[in-house]
Amino acid sequence: MISRNLGAEGFNVYGIDISEKTIEKARLLNLYPNVKFDVISAEQLVANGERYDAVICSEVLEHLENPGRLLGVLYQSIKPGGKLIVTVPNGKGPRELFVTRPTIALKKRNGWLWKFIQRIKPALGYKGRTVQTDANDLTHLQFFTKKTLEKLAVDSHFVITKFGKTNFVEDVFPFSLLTKRMKFLQAWDCKLAEVLPVGFTGGFVTVWEKMEI
Repeated sequence: MISRNLGAEGFNVYGIDISEKTIEKARLLNLYPNVKFDVISAEQLVANGERYDAVICSEVLEHLENPGRLLGVLYQSIKPGGKLIVTVPNGKGPRELFVTRPTIALKKRNGWLWKFIQRIKPALGYKGRTVQTDANDLTHLQFFTKKTLEKLAVDSHFVITKFGKTNFVEDVFPFSLLTKRMKFLQAWDCKLAEVLPVGFTGGFVTVWEKMEI
């Protein structure tokens, strides 16, 4: 969705993912000649000598055992003066505390409650995928706070110059049953997040700049 929205604004966009299913869907939905999608790793882009004015890493780092490794690759792929835009969930925000962490715990136990949830999710409209990806494994391995995300940036030779907030409880069940169908509730929830302390936001939207090594 991000790639197509940028394409609609006239930007040249190259979207990549290691999930063939995700890229296949992205290609089917794409209507813009200035937007291209490929199944390729970030490492391969760097090896090919590709450099970009801006790189968007959206809802990725929380799924990686070693996010610093990917950030090191992204550092090399950005032109001098370029920007890295990173979005991640707030590891101590409402969704991670009340949905993601309990779900991971239930999945590990693999008991009757987890199996029951798996059966009823489709009936409630949950399809086991996100706006960003159709990848099979969406388990969160990292739970970032503002402080730990800023430290990760510095350790990876970036500095975060802008720190935005996303929503409050939009993605928290059962409120999410309503917000997914009512756009005005999504807008209200985002406005609420803007006036609450940063710890109450569901996710972080950040702009990173390269530091000279």
